[in-house]
Amino acid sequence: MEMETKQELAAEELARINQFAKAELIAADVYVFSVRLCDNEVDRDFERFDEAALEKLGELFVGKSGLFDHQWSAEGQTARIYRTEVIREPAVKTQAGDCGCWLKAWAYMLRTEKNQDLIAEIEGGIKKEVSVGCSVARSACSICGASGGSCEHVKGQYYGGKLCYFQLEDPTDAYEWSFVAVPAQRRAGVVKHFGPEDAHLTALRKEAELGRRYLAGLRREVVRLAMLSDDGLDGAMFAKMTRKLEEEELLELRRTYQARVDKRFPMEPQLKERPAAARDDETVFLV
Repeated sequence: MEMETKQELAAEELARINQFAKAELIAADVYVFSVRLCDNEVDRDFERFDEAALEKLGELFVGKSGLFDHQWSAEGQTARIYRTEVIREPAVKTQAGDCGCWLKAWAYMLRTEKNQDLIAEIEGGIKKEVSVGCSVARSACSICGASGGSCEHVKGQYYGGKLCYFQLEDPTDAYEWSFVAVPAQRRAGVVKHFGPEDAHLTALRKEAELGRRYLAGLRREVVRLAMLSDDGLDGAMFAKMTRKLEEEELLELRRTYQARVDKRFPMEPQLKERPAAARDDETVFLV
């Protein structure tokens, strides 16, 4: 009877997973693990989710991808959340004075050769800490209840023996969750954004986009010069290698390969200087 229950549970889990799969997956195709996404404790940034926010985030995170270090790239997609649950711990008291609770998520990834090392790192406890990317509509000061940043209270300071922190309320979107080294939350981690962008954030985002375009162009130029200097170079492999390099390294490579290209293909002027023809008849200039 116990074995039948486990089989039914496995079938139910697979049914949830297959809602996100294009091809029908079987148990042998997937590796399933659970993660603690975030909780209602005050974090390192002196911010916290309330219980209602965790409930809403649980809905929003179903179907969201797992990445590395919040790098929004399809190449970095490793897993996907297929169900969530808010876990309540009545015996645990938070700094805010309420009962502890946290958002648990179940995620799956494909058992492929590419994922073997990552699965081993998860099993071995190496890849463990996670952080979430999301938006909330409001953050409230714990001292006066005003919208975060609109009052004179400072996060992390005590007023009348009471800690000031911002309570994050009404989540509006969940972007992704990532494996990270040091999360904002001590037992999970949060990367947060409040409400609409202001002009300063918009400007920073544009500058970041210009920086990405500059680095992308620099990487393409390095690959072009490298292939010109070496006919036997694997362009695809070299391009993949340059993605890990920063500006200083790319500039040095560009200088090196440009020198090799200049030596291999020296530039010749279109108009060459020719020696003057000898003239024996000096009368040619006489008028």
